[in-house]
Amino acid sequence: MDNRKKIAVIGATGSIGTQTLDIIAGHPDIYRATVISAGSKVDRLIELARRHRPQLAVIADTALYARLREALAPLGIETAAGPEALAAAVTRDDVDTVVTATVGYSGLVPTVSAIRAGKDIALANKETLVVAGEYINRLLEDSASKVYPVDSEHSAIYQCLVGEDPASVRRLIITASGGPFRQWARGRIATAKACDALKHPNWSMGAKITVDSATMMNKAFEIIEARWLFGVDASAIEAVVHPQSIIHSMVEFRDGAIKAQLGCPDMKLPIAYALGEAGRLDGVEAPLTLDRLATLTFEKPDYERFPCLTLARHALDRGGNTACIINAANEIAVAAFLRDRIGFYDIYDLIEKSLGHIPFIAEPSFDDYVTTNSETRAYAESLINVN
Repeated sequence: MDNRKKIAVIGATGSIGTQTLDIIAGHPDIYRATVISAGSKVDRLIELARRHRPQLAVIADTALYARLREALAPLGIETAAGPEALAAAVTRDDVDTVVTATVGYSGLVPTVSAIRAGKDIALANKETLVVAGEYINRLLEDSASKVYPVDSEHSAIYQCLVGEDPASVRRLIITASGGPFRQWARGRIATAKACDALKHPNWSMGAKITVDSATMMNKAFEIIEARWLFGVDASAIEAVVHPQSIIHSMVEFRDGAIKAQLGCPDMKLPIAYALGEAGRLDGVEAPLTLDRLATLTFEKPDYERFPCLTLARHALDRGGNTACIINAANEIAVAAFLRDRIGFYDIYDLIEKSLGHIPFIAEPSFDDYVTTNSETRAYAESLINVN
């Protein structure tokens, strides 16, 4: 009998996905990758399937299915395509834990499907809770699923809270590197191109999340995510700039004590911690050396140079479908910025305009989130096409 934990890796071709598969391969007596998926990188998915031999490989882009099937059929690996196939894949009997490592709104539907099926979630897709945090928490109340955060900041908070009374928490402090423009003046930032924003000082990430780091939208999203993950009031969550990215987050308690989780800027530790359901594996990450701890600095974030950070409080104060609008507009704006179609601060302006145009829904259903996402994307695209 195979007692290994069976893992579905959704978004297997991205940075988090490939690191997850490396950890699984490094501990073959504990884990097995049974399902892997990709959006459109079919050749990379084929390569990973040949290496890791899952039961099923799913490509979201149905136009690429024939290539996937032809390559993997001789190996006896099942194949499927499309969003519906992906939503079904995470509910299979040969899946215990679903790693949602996709970027953006695309992570919502498979995560919802997995929760309804009672699967545990290793959540690397922050947009799921940004878009529909209240809805996800309602689903979790009636599900056997447990959510283990993979984002380094939220994993750090999770680790700091182990053994603590939630009522003793005064404040969550989420650290931010400050991104590539931390020391740039506002006028210079306004002229920044995508090639500038992609030069992150500490982390190696995909293009979209790297731009989100440059605008500090990722910190806004992480504040929203923390609200739903840990049940802490929005006013008790804040961001601080920590350029060295050694302290991943901190928790301040009522008695004045602060606990911090430290580590190298590497995602393998939080991935492994989530896969292990808050258990620890040997040798996942090289330990910090004392010289790395010699100088740790902190700064207040600059909301004038990085206005996207203000959107976290707006989304949580207003509630409803507000964060869904912000996320959809941001995804369209970042994609346009990466193609040099709009400027850096146009990202924030486009989100603001979308918030003023898309109807507010105080208590959205799942279908309302889907509609809001679709309408916001269409509106944001129309603004870009006018310019």
